[in-house]
Amino acid sequence: MILTLMFLGGCASVSDEQRGPTLYLVGDSTMAEQPEEKHPEWGWGQALPPLLEEGIALENHARNGRSTKSFVDEGRWATVRDRLQPGDFVVIGFGHNDQKSEDPNRYAEAQTDYRDYLNRFIDEATERGAEVILVTSIVRRRFDDEGQPVATLGDYPDAVRAVAAERAVALVDLNAFTRQLLVEAGPEMSRHIYMHAHPGQYDNLPPEGKQDDTHLQVRGAEVVAKLFVAEVQNQDLPLARWLKQLY
Repeated sequence: MILTLMFLGGCASVSDEQRGPTLYLVGDSTMAEQPEEKHPEWGWGQALPPLLEEGIALENHARNGRSTKSFVDEGRWATVRDRLQPGDFVVIGFGHNDQKSEDPNRYAEAQTDYRDYLNRFIDEATERGAEVILVTSIVRRRFDDEGQPVATLGDYPDAVRAVAAERAVALVDLNAFTRQLLVEAGPEMSRHIYMHAHPGQYDNLPPEGKQDDTHLQVRGAEVVAKLFVAEVQNQDLPLARWLKQLY
C-alpha cells in the first residue's frame, strides 16, 4: 500500500490572497528545502506544497545539519516561535544530527536534552495557540545480510514517541512508515527513493555519482510527504482539513 503512494498525482497552489493558518516545518535536511544545485536531492517538506489546499501558507524553516540544540542556539526556533499565531500548525522533526555525540554544538542526548528541547518546542508553540505535530526521523537506507532494514537512530524515535504520548501531542511516525517502505522496496528499488545517482547522471553532481543513504531524492520526498499527509488524514488531525485527499 505504501509504494502505491509513489504514483499518486495532484497539484495545488497556496493562495496568498486567502491566507488562513500557516504550516511551519521545523527540522533537519531530510525535511528542508534543498537548493537547485543539490537536485535531485529534496527534503520531504519540499514536496508538500502540491498536497495543500488553498488558504494555508507553508513556511519551511527546516535546515541542513541542524539538531534540536543547534536550531535553538542559532535562534531559528525563536524566529518560528515569534511568528506563531493561534490556529497555526508546527511540524517538528529532528534526530539525525542530535545523535552526533562527537559534535558538542549539535549533540542532544536522547533521553535528556533531546526530550527537553522537544518539550520546549511544545510548550512555546501551544502557548501561542499553535497545533504541534511531532514526527520521528525517517530511517536511513541500510540493510543487513538478510535484506532487512537496520535501525541506526538509537533511542531518538522512541524518545519522540514517548514525549508525544506524555504530552498528548499528535505524532506521525515517519520512522515506522519509512522502515516499512524499505521492507517493501528492498535494497535495489530503494536506491530510487534515497539520494543515489549513477556516474555522470547529473551535471551538478560529482562525475562518480552519489551514494547517500540518509537523504531523499525527488521521488522519495514525494513518497514521504504523501505518507505524512495520509497519516494526518487517517488520524483526522485538525491539519487534515487543509490537505488534499490522496484517494
